Amino acid sequence: MEEKYFYEPASGHGLKHDPFNAMIGPRPIGWVSTKGKDGSVNLAPYSFFNAFCYTPPIIGFSSIGRKDTLRNIEESGEFVWNLTDRELAQAMNMSSADAPYGTDEFELAGLEKAPAKLVAPPMVAAAGVNFECKLSEIVTLKNAAGTACGAFLVLGEVVGIHINPVLLREGVFDTFKAGIVLRAGGASAYAEIAPESRFDMKRPG
Repeated sequence: MEEKYFYEPASGHGLKHDPFNAMIGPRPIGWVSTKGKDGSVNLAPYSFFNAFCYTPPIIGFSSIGRKDTLRNIEESGEFVWNLTDRELAQAMNMSSADAPYGTDEFELAGLEKAPAKLVAPPMVAAAGVNFECKLSEIVTLKNAAGTACGAFLVLGEVVGIHINPVLLREGVFDTFKAGIVLRAGGASAYAEIAPESRFDMKRPG
C-alpha cells in the first residue's frame, strides 16, 4: 500500500486547499434564523452543524468568530434551524452575504418568513423542516493547550419541530424525498442526498 499523505495542521497542509472540511463530509447545513433585542432579524448558514443528543434533542453549530447570529442568540437565548433543500440552495447561499448588522437576509434572499410557535425568531416558510430552539450553552472552543481559538459552539435544545407532511411516509420522515443539501469540500461544492445513494444495514445482535 502506498504511504499515506501526512501533515500536521499546525504546520500547514501543503495542498491547494485545506482538506479538513472536505474529509468531514458532506456536512449538513446549519441555516439559522435569529432575532436581536433591537428587533432585527438575521438568517445565515453555518457549515459546522449537527445533532448531538436524542433526549432532549440538542443541535449545535460553530461560529468562527463573533458573528451576528451569535450576538442575537446571546441576547435572546433562541434560534431556529431551517432545513436547506435543493430548491432553497440559491437562497441559502444568498443569505451568506457579508452584510451589516441589522440587514434582513430573508429579504436579501427573497424568502418568506413564517412565525414560530415557541420562540421569537421567524422561520423560513418554504423549508420542509424547522427546529425551534432554546439556547443550552455556548462553548468557547480551545486547542489542546487550552488556548481559545476564536470559535464558539452554540448548542440548543429543540423545543418545537415543524415538518411538511409530504415528507412523512407512513409516519417515517423520508430523508431522500426531502432533497437535503449538504456542504462538501472546497470553496463552492455542495451535494444533495439522492434516492439512488441509499443503502441499508441492520445492526448486529
